[in-house]
Order: sequence, then C-alpha cells, then structure tokens
Amino acid sequence: MPFAISFVGRSNVGKTTLLEKLVRELKRRGCNLATIKHVASDFDLDHPGKDSWRLSKAGSDTVVLSSPRELALIRPVKRETTLEELLHLIGEGFDLILIEGFKNSKLPKIEVHRKELGSLVTLPEELLALVTDERLDIAVPQFSTDEVEALADLIEKKSLAWRGTDDVLLTVNGTPINLNPFVKRILGNTLLGMVSPLSGAEEVTSLRISLQRGQN
Repeated sequence: MPFAISFVGRSNVGKTTLLEKLVRELKRRGCNLATIKHVASDFDLDHPGKDSWRLSKAGSDTVVLSSPRELALIRPVKRETTLEELLHLIGEGFDLILIEGFKNSKLPKIEVHRKELGSLVTLPEELLALVTDERLDIAVPQFSTDEVEALADLIEKKSLAWRGTDDVLLTVNGTPINLNPFVKRILGNTLLGMVSPLSGAEEVTSLRISLQRGQN
C-alpha cells in the first residue's frame, strides 16, 4: 500500500488550498499520487440525462464509465465507506496518497491550523507536522502555508522510508481486516515462499491473490 497522509483541521482553515499547492509541487518532482477528500454531505456527480444516470435508473447497481483517459465508478452505498476500504479501492501503483479529512484514522496526520479558529483538533503525538500561522509549543515540525517545498521534502522523506518496509493487506468479503505485525510477517513470508519458486515470479515486488468460494 502506498504511503498515505491525512490532512486535518477545522472547517475553512485552508486544507484544500494547501493540498492544491502540495499536489503541484509533488507532481513537479515526478511523484505519482492520488487524493481522497472526505465530504460531510451528499454530492451528485451523476446528472439527470447523462448515460450513466440512465443506466443507473434502469436498474444497474454499479456503473463504470471508461474512456481512453479517464475511469469513473458510480455505486450507491448503504453506509459510509471507511478509509481502509477507500485505500483498498485505490489500490497500488502510487507513490503517495494525500487525504483530506478522516481525523480519527490511525494514519500519520498533518494539521492545518489558524490562530483565529481555535485550538488543534489532533493530539500533538499523532502529528507528523503542523502547518500554522503561529508558533506552538509542541515537538513537531512546523511550517507556514508558504513553505510548501519544505513540507514536500518532509513528506518525500517519510514516503521513501515507508517504501523500505513490507506491508501485507487482507480483505475478506470486501472489508479490510486489521492485522498485527506478527500475522503480517507470517502471511507475507508464507505467500512469498509459495509464489517465488514459480516461473515468472522470481522477483516479487507486489502480490495479490483473490479467492471466491463457490455456493454449495
């Protein structure tokens, strides 16, 4: 799984503006990245009259739009999708995933803070960094909103360190399962031991196995 960071902070503090600047800077450096934005209310991407709307209204439970340059998935949900499920949906192939929101996640967090909007929304020990208009007495790297290059340096450093570690993900019936380090190590070593001797799989950098049980 790519290295993922959650950007948190109070409403209207400037999270999206900061992410726009960071995306431009990281893309300039050649980073392949994805973004996730948490939205509190409903939103509408599927407008009446469009082909996707017509297919959905005809009864299709999921509609996928595909073109030479873009791919979109439209799917109704009975509950809000968890961040772990969103990360699984995005999949591999990225150097970095930047997330706006999900302040209760266990991911590394960068908080955007403005003095006029009040105190932090995150405990200091959960923060990777702080983007702020005032210096706070906490032991984390602190940046102004203009120090985008320095913040990108920190993110790149953490991302490179993350890539040096192995990660194992398990999904059952579409739901990601939390694994402790011991189980991750056992599963990873077992799968690599089984697959590596196979022809064409001598050098495994990523591995995905899917099991679908028949109905008896």
